[in-house]
Amino acid sequence: MQTREEILRAALLLPESYFDQPFHDDNWTVVRHKKNRKIFAWIFERRGNTWVNLKTPPDWRELWRETYASVLPAYHLNKEHWNSVILDGSVPEREVLRMIELSYDLTK
Repeated sequence: MQTREEILRAALLLPESYFDQPFHDDNWTVVRHKKNRKIFAWIFERRGNTWVNLKTPPDWRELWRETYASVLPAYHLNKEHWNSVILDGSVPEREVLRMIELSYDLTK
């Protein structure tokens, strides 16, 4: 999973979710819950890669950051609660999908 389209498609598979571009900037796409409008995925391009910011449970945050060089404290968000995942192919797709689902659950 390395493209904006792939990450967006995966996030939109979750129930009652939709995409938005609240900043009127084509570089930033978010995926929200329909019911509460909370964002669970921030998708953007940076340094030649697609990145996604995902809310992360505290017990997983450091584990993912230590395990994968492409998981960093979140760009432009609270680094205690959010991770940035650089979609460069180094994080297995199943882990990215798990991260998306956890972010979804934490924000509903």
